[in-house]
Amino acid sequence: GAGAYRQWSLGERRGRSIDYGIVMVEMHQLMGQILESVELALIGSDQLKAASSRPGEVECGTRRKLKRLLSFQRYCHASRLLKGLMPHSPGSLHLLDDDYLGQAAHMLSKVDTWNFDIFLFDRLTNGNSLVTLMCHLFNVCGLIHHFQLDMVKLHRFLGMVQEDYHSHNPYHNAVHAADVTQAMYCYLKETKLAEQLTPLDVFLGLMAAAAHDVDHPGVNQPFLIKTRHHLASLYQNTSVLESHHWRSTVGMLRESGLLSHLSADMSLDIEQQLGSLILATDINRQNEFLMTLREHLDNQDMDLQLVTHRHFILQIALKCADVCNPCRDWELSRQWSERVCEEFYRQGDLEKKFDLEISPLCDQQTDSIPAIQIGFISYIVEPLFEEWQRFTAPSMLSQIMMGHLHKNKACWSRLRYVHTPAETKTHLHPGDPELEEGHKEAEDIP
Repeated sequence: GAGAYRQWSLGERRGRSIDYGIVMVEMHQLMGQILESVELALIGSDQLKAASSRPGEVECGTRRKLKRLLSFQRYCHASRLLKGLMPHSPGSLHLLDDDYLGQAAHMLSKVDTWNFDIFLFDRLTNGNSLVTLMCHLFNVCGLIHHFQLDMVKLHRFLGMVQEDYHSHNPYHNAVHAADVTQAMYCYLKETKLAEQLTPLDVFLGLMAAAAHDVDHPGVNQPFLIKTRHHLASLYQNTSVLESHHWRSTVGMLRESGLLSHLSADMSLDIEQQLGSLILATDINRQNEFLMTLREHLDNQDMDLQLVTHRHFILQIALKCADVCNPCRDWELSRQWSERVCEEFYRQGDLEKKFDLEISPLCDQQTDSIPAIQIGFISYIVEPLFEEWQRFTAPSMLSQIMMGHLHKNKACWSRLRYVHTPAETKTHLHPGDPELEEGHKEAEDIP
């Protein structure tokens, strides 16, 4: 196993054309063994033995060192290690059969297309979509070679990020992160951007997309504030979740040692720029960014040769990628709409359980999926993507996205008046009369 890895690593350093996204799918077992060895070595086999025989003594020692105070679930993961239990991690997945490998590789060859089905890709990679996608994109973008990244550290970092997304969240999970990352890659390839971006810009854009919602608890900021959660106090009720996503990402970068070979100044700069990008996804800052973008476009003074302007556009691109679900094909868009509303409804159920005021959009009895989606499209998505289309024009991708957006809004408008909130039918198919009528209405939208 070690020999195969060394040969693989040397191939990258000598500039051979290796698709690490596909290789990572094929080498899950090998990397699992390597990463488990590294992780166990870090903790120490003696400490693991002590954990199983003298758990009380470990409580005040190793466990305290491993506990991550700002994480919802990393501590649980560390606790399993201390008890001598092997964690379920991306590296320990079983190999996929040849048919699935072939389909996953075929999808990666079309990763820059807007009809990329992230749900299918996640199934084909056995729930490992984020790690596989990021390894592939880092390879095709030349980032592994440019930054001389260690593949073991890269895979370990990505595995930590993927694991820190809560799989029980209907929406804010690793599949959402992979979807945002794929959208971000499409935006980075837009002609106006691709010609100006540096390798560092691309690195930051993809990293921020992959980690922008890491360790999301499945509830929003108002819920954390009114329940007096420690994160709300820590970040003074301002960009609470986004600050936590950023700080968690920095912690994992340092723990994995991914950037340890870079200078201290460069590592710190990368951490700070990642923070600026992730914090930009705070929906409460929507008008701030939208107005600035609009002013730049009206004044025609956007200069992507300036570092500050490129960073601003990366912030806008990430914001677009984060809310691009209504710009996808109806079948994909519908699934995301159902997922995010299910997460809202779960929060509403929690608020009912604890006799708290139900947050807006979280009452399943009064807030229907169509109504929620129409409001989201009208007040958040449309204004942002109209300006993005102005910036990228002439862009075929922007035309496709706006076409889907108008059609999907018309479909939701039709559904809103057909069913009550509890009976909303969203499982429509291309041949259904309601969908066909919705699309016909969309064609009349200018």
